[in-house]
Amino acid sequence: MIAKVDIPKSPSAEQYSAEADQGDVFTAKEPLALFADWFEEAKKYEVNDPGAFTLATVDAAGMPDCRVILLKDLSEDGFSFYTNSQSTKGLQLAQRPAAAMCFFWKSIRRQVRVRGMVSEISDAECDAYFATRARMAQIGAWASQQSRELPDANALKARIAELEAEFDGKEVPRPPHWRGYLITPQSMEFWVNRPFRLHDRVIYSRQDDDWREERLYP
Repeated sequence: MIAKVDIPKSPSAEQYSAEADQGDVFTAKEPLALFADWFEEAKKYEVNDPGAFTLATVDAAGMPDCRVILLKDLSEDGFSFYTNSQSTKGLQLAQRPAAAMCFFWKSIRRQVRVRGMVSEISDAECDAYFATRARMAQIGAWASQQSRELPDANALKARIAELEAEFDGKEVPRPPHWRGYLITPQSMEFWVNRPFRLHDRVIYSRQDDDWREERLYP
């Protein structure tokens, strides 16, 4: 017999229960502005990392891949994140510069799906953001050969110790392989929970400099 485990619930208001109708949540007609509104709401209730999203990429053979990473910036141009360009996702983006994103905020029962093309962020912007990171995170960016085989846990610890000695008393520069990426959305779908699984889905598709809005069946 497996003992019952009480899973702590995230803080939420009654309007976000599965049975509640949240009312009009489509507070902006432009999708990036709407995302910003929803993101601010998620920050109030999501216990951990409201900026976490699933990033999906495709390898050279057409096999899809996904992982959860953190959003670093939202602008009128799109969504930005940073990673090791020699990692699996970095290599896949170099081969096929397109990606999909999915934000799921369970606490407010909303989801946003994004598809778009990916471009690299300028060196100057990467340098500026890297300079704001904690020193150990900066050293970690040098030490980790992300996605490649690690012989044992001590190998990483030893490399970190070497780098701490190398950069002692100095600023840690950005590794050339540590880069930022911008996803420029071509489509954005917004999903909100409604009672009896009659959920709302609104999709925006980019057409030149404008967006086409459609509703979808749940």
